[in-house]
Amino acid sequence: MDFQIEPANIGFLDALYLIEKQCFDVDAFTKRQIAYLLSDYSAIALVAKAGPVIAGFIIAQMETDSVDFGHIITLNVAQVYRGKKVATRMLEAIEVLIKLRGADECRLEVREDNYAAINLYTSLRYQCICQLKGYYGSGHGLYFKKSL
Repeated sequence: MDFQIEPANIGFLDALYLIEKQCFDVDAFTKRQIAYLLSDYSAIALVAKAGPVIAGFIIAQMETDSVDFGHIITLNVAQVYRGKKVATRMLEAIEVLIKLRGADECRLEVREDNYAAINLYTSLRYQCICQLKGYYGSGHGLYFKKSL
């Protein structure tokens, strides 16, 4: 299946919110939070489209700690498109954009029981740095990073 990766914008908000709710029941971002992320000057947002249909989306923010880094805020793939490398292609595309903005590192958090996502991240050379106790309220998170 062929996918196009392109910049996301506020016009995609309804579709992105539906995918977000499908992917994350309890921990889903609200529509307002997604709208804020899409309009944040430090954000990079991409969609994967199968023809006119949005198959998934990814949003990252540029941040500074001791180094400049890209922080993956959310990565979502509609259920019907899972297992088709959509998430991999979006992650690879956003890593390029993060690098172009001057960062040498990408970071993210994931629920410790989200095995599919953990397998994806480790296959793309992300390394687990630590556990984040209670990060998701009802569950613990894991903190990953990758040198770009």
